Amino acid sequence: MATREMGPPCSGFNPVSEPTQKPDAEITPLEAVRPPGKAMGFWDHLNELRGVLFRSALAFIAAAVVVGIYFKDFFDALSWPLNHVLSEYPDLTFRFVTNSPMEGFNVIIQLCLVGGLIMSSPFILFFIGQFIAPALTDHERRTVLPFVGVGLLLFLSGSAFSFFLLVTSALRVSIDLNLLFGWGFNWTPANYFSLMTWLVLGVGLSFEFPLVIVLLVHFRLMTTAFLRKYRKHAIIVIFIIAAIVTPTPDPLTQGLMALPLYVLFELAIIAGSRIEKKRAARLAAGV
Repeated sequence: MATREMGPPCSGFNPVSEPTQKPDAEITPLEAVRPPGKAMGFWDHLNELRGVLFRSALAFIAAAVVVGIYFKDFFDALSWPLNHVLSEYPDLTFRFVTNSPMEGFNVIIQLCLVGGLIMSSPFILFFIGQFIAPALTDHERRTVLPFVGVGLLLFLSGSAFSFFLLVTSALRVSIDLNLLFGWGFNWTPANYFSLMTWLVLGVGLSFEFPLVIVLLVHFRLMTTAFLRKYRKHAIIVIFIIAAIVTPTPDPLTQGLMALPLYVLFELAIIAGSRIEKKRAARLAAGV
């Protein structure tokens, strides 16, 4: 019996579909580690989170070691506000004193911890972004990334503003008060760097509040009409924040702190208005 030859399969039928692959140029580093389309179980997510924590810890330890190795350079750089203010008092004799045998070690540890955290924070944020990015849609990524960039810029701006202006103002007021009452100086390096840490990090974080306002407007939890209505109350809250963050009760330092916060509040209202206008335009267009 003659056998019938099988012709080529129909072009529309492919019993075994080959997985489509992106060109090498289009594969992101994250997709190279995590193949697209592969479902991850609980333990897979847990292992990946453990890897994020491990890499973050390594980045922090490496940054802290760098601060420890170049401790004298970091010490001199952080002493700039004090040296700048002391240059205005040429007749004043000043030097740090220690009141405990372990204070020098405590200062080194404090600088290594804080400096290591600040230096490693961009890497830690990158590792966290790699972990949560696959769970976000394209629209959410386009929304989150600008907010992260603006948040980092606000924090750096606040820290620089505090380092170059607020710290020097607080030190100048303190020295003037000591000279006025004839008090001697018994400042320790631990006290100085505690003040520096509180002011620089506190002001840097307080500069983030406009971003919080914009996020609340973006998620429809607040409106710009509400912000404009309670603008006077917001000014009172801003001065309360300035009084908490600044270590001296003098109105000059608190005013220096409150002024940029109020400007940022007004900028947050403008940014929120743009978000509401774009949202209204999308709704009108039926998008």
